[in-house]
Amino acid sequence: MPHFSRLTDIITCSITEILSVSPDPGQALKEILEEMNEGLAACRRNVRTSANNGERLKREISEYEAQLKEWKDRARQFLADGDEDGARDSLRRKVEVEDLIAGLRPELDAANSTWQHMLRIQKALEARQAEAVRRMQEMTGYIPVDETQSATAAMSASAEVVERANEVEAELEALKREMNS
Repeated sequence: MPHFSRLTDIITCSITEILSVSPDPGQALKEILEEMNEGLAACRRNVRTSANNGERLKREISEYEAQLKEWKDRARQFLADGDEDGARDSLRRKVEVEDLIAGLRPELDAANSTWQHMLRIQKALEARQAEAVRRMQEMTGYIPVDETQSATAAMSASAEVVERANEVEAELEALKREMNS
């Protein structure tokens, strides 16, 4: 029986409460971890997809911004050659590109917002998963392995663990200095 229907259910769950009503807490925790791993894998895919969408839109806007300059330069050249109709057509094309950029900017903002939102969810899921892993280690004595991670994701996660450990150490040193002053 699934314990969670949405990613936010994982974030807001009380593992202690779930385990306290389960006839087999060890099995329930194993199932919870499997669901968390699946949810985290899906969340990571969403983070990558939204980041890629944002990067694609940035490139597209940048390309159109370059076109703006080209159309304005063409209009200048047509005017210099005495061709007002050519200049007018070039300026119309410039306005079309400006309208296109104006339509893409909110899409870029939405993609960036989605990326930030999914990244926050990913961090919360990782924290909840770490809690479940600790509980599993306390109950069984071993640390379960997330088999849904690819080797690349595992290496990236390892680097992130080291980075977070460094952040914790830096914060610990700051607290020590604060207490000694």
